[in-house]
Amino acid sequence: MSKIKRLAGETVLYGLGSIIPRFLNFLLVPLHTDVFSPTEYGVITKVFAYVAVVNVIFMFGMETAYFRFATKPEANEKKIFNLAQTIVMAVSIPLSLLFILFSDPVATVINIPGKGNFVIWLTLIMLIDAIVAIPFARLRLQKKAILFAAGKLVNIGILVGLNVYFLKFAYTPSLGVDFVLIANLAANAFYIILFSRTLLQWRPAYDPQVTKEMSTYAYPVMITGLAGMTNEMFSRITLEAWLPKNFYPGKSADYVLGVFGACYKFAILMNLAIQAFRYAAEPFFFSHAADKNSPALFARINHYFIIVCCLILLCVSINIDILKYFLSDDKYWSALVIVPILLIANLFLGVYYNLSAWFKLTDKTYYGTIIATGGAIITIVANYILIPIAGYVGSSWATVVCYFSMTAACYVLGQKFYPIPYKIVSGLAYIFTTIAIVYIVRSITIENQWIATGFHALVISVYLVIVFLLERKSFRQALR
Repeated sequence: MSKIKRLAGETVLYGLGSIIPRFLNFLLVPLHTDVFSPTEYGVITKVFAYVAVVNVIFMFGMETAYFRFATKPEANEKKIFNLAQTIVMAVSIPLSLLFILFSDPVATVINIPGKGNFVIWLTLIMLIDAIVAIPFARLRLQKKAILFAAGKLVNIGILVGLNVYFLKFAYTPSLGVDFVLIANLAANAFYIILFSRTLLQWRPAYDPQVTKEMSTYAYPVMITGLAGMTNEMFSRITLEAWLPKNFYPGKSADYVLGVFGACYKFAILMNLAIQAFRYAAEPFFFSHAADKNSPALFARINHYFIIVCCLILLCVSINIDILKYFLSDDKYWSALVIVPILLIANLFLGVYYNLSAWFKLTDKTYYGTIIATGGAIITIVANYILIPIAGYVGSSWATVVCYFSMTAACYVLGQKFYPIPYKIVSGLAYIFTTIAIVYIVRSITIENQWIATGFHALVISVYLVIVFLLERKSFRQALR
């Protein structure tokens, strides 16, 4: 079987464990937007933005470090697992205790005063995520994609089931947002059961040399991830602070954050494909690093990745007129204009993840830190400038500027230290042609929904035919 076909197969399997659960989680949006007002949904958006950032610190970049050190020829995988798990525990448990002990002050700092219980539940959710991160990474390394997928699917099944039960059959307005957090915590608790055997077999370990090497490798990865989460979540954390008063007349900051956060969810339709690919690609890149043909292989993979992401951009962006009904309350529809912008941003983010293989394979992870930190600075400055001018639309364009800049910087540095013959011209041609098609099609107003949907389907079909004609020779080579 060709390496590309094997990678595609593993991507599909990991997709079952990441795309389907996250898509099912996306399907909670109609339920949440039906039950919660935009102001209440703004609180949910805010607290989970903080969770995403702090989660990176809890995991300390150990997933990538585990892959790197466990795949070395002389490595003892069990020892590396114990060391990685020990480091994660040593970071996440003390931080969790601090958050729990000072839950009320933390709640005040993140602008949810009087909700110390939120901080406690969110901390426990993050702690469980950290505890099971290395066991999940081990499944990926051992290519146990089916078990990986099963665990993720059961987790999301519990999450969706509890959300439906709490919000449809046991809902109490005074405990509205509480129910969402409790459902997440209960679903995460399942992971402890799933990995109970693995966790019981884990033994705290310390090796003066290897622990130091792993920490040195992982620390820049963690900083990179933290900067990356700043790029992704910063707008949701600062929108309420930097939005001029009455920019959206009569709407509170939490209201605006609620409609922005709900429409931001559509970007997950791009992130799903990126996440599934990353789960399969990271161990794939490490395992093929020594192959002399790897650069050409990595370039071809990136080319196909761009094509798939462009198709997602097209399909989602021109069908917002249908997808908007996922938001049960039309109050949320006002922010739908950001969806194509965020899809473009996340497309560049996906390409960046592909290009970033060079600094992981050459142990130059500090370059990832530099790039991501530069991206974080761009994010902060661009949001500071654009939010007062264009509100959440400006914040969305700031995300595009950030991820495009990171991608360009990663490519330039990568060609210096680990040259890969990426198809830059054709890749950019696909991206910008697709963007042009999206905005041309969206400028055409068709009142009849059936005719509009048929027209959009025709555009997608023609696009697929053209792509096939352009790539048919390359596809045949890949399959061989």
